Amino acid sequence: MSYQDLPDGELAAVVTFLEMSERPDIASPRGTLQLRRVGHASPDQYRALFRKVGSPWLWFSRLMMDDEKLEAIVGDPAVELYEVAAVEAVVGMLELDFREAGQCELAFIGLIPQLAGQGHGKWLLSEALWLAWREEVKRVHVHTCSLDHPAALPAYRRAGFRAYKRAIERFPDPRVLGILPADCAPQIPLLGTLTSTSARPAS
Repeated sequence: MSYQDLPDGELAAVVTFLEMSERPDIASPRGTLQLRRVGHASPDQYRALFRKVGSPWLWFSRLMMDDEKLEAIVGDPAVELYEVAAVEAVVGMLELDFREAGQCELAFIGLIPQLAGQGHGKWLLSEALWLAWREEVKRVHVHTCSLDHPAALPAYRRAGFRAYKRAIERFPDPRVLGILPADCAPQIPLLGTLTSTSARPAS
């Protein structure tokens, strides 16, 4: 066994890639939340949803993109964006990417932490698979990492996904860069010098 030190301000995660090649036979649990298709989200609207759902797990990839690059993805007709709602409050998101022929990627799927452990995640994953598996789709895939909610990987496997690859991802801590506020993801210790913007609390 060996260890490799990381510089302050840098993070590393183990990424697990999973796939399924046929529609799983899983029952759809009854849900109290609603899944609503977002017809067209502006870059700022998308970022607000992405931050609300993903900041507790340090999602930052889409926050690094300029408007043009982000619009090219989320404005593509083959990319479907949904918001999860409890009455009027938005509490989660689902993004399905059909840009590769015959495949669907669960690009982003998640709920706010306050809903953890209540069965909503199982409902959302079931809804995601129901939407992903279409006549022309032969493969559905997703990836998760060791910084995500610890229930994510077991949930994917229970749903029928098979792990086929692992990788190490290294990246600058988005809190240190000021992309996310310093108080995001307190379960992941922050090391490094904060910028003036990163020290501000989340709005």
